Amino acid sequence: MNGLLSLNRKHIFLADDEVVDPKKYLEESCNPKCVKPLLEYQACVKRIQGDDSGHKHCTGQYFDYWQCIDKCVAPKLFTKLK
Repeated sequence: MNGLLSLNRKHIFLADDEVVDPKKYLEESCNPKCVKPLLEYQACVKRIQGDDSGHKHCTGQYFDYWQCIDKCVAPKLFTKLK
């Protein structure tokens, strides 16, 4: 597999005609739109690294980041599904 991609209306194909889930590629293309929530999540993770109590977490920031990605991906992904 050489990793070259070709796009058609429904699927993403690698050069050897292997069908690939387009969601992964769409998520990567949405990363630039979701930089702020990602940075907020990373800052939270760094802030709580030394917490041994287990009471601190970054769940909210994590879900904010993935909500941004999902909101960006959904319209593009559903046009590719049957």
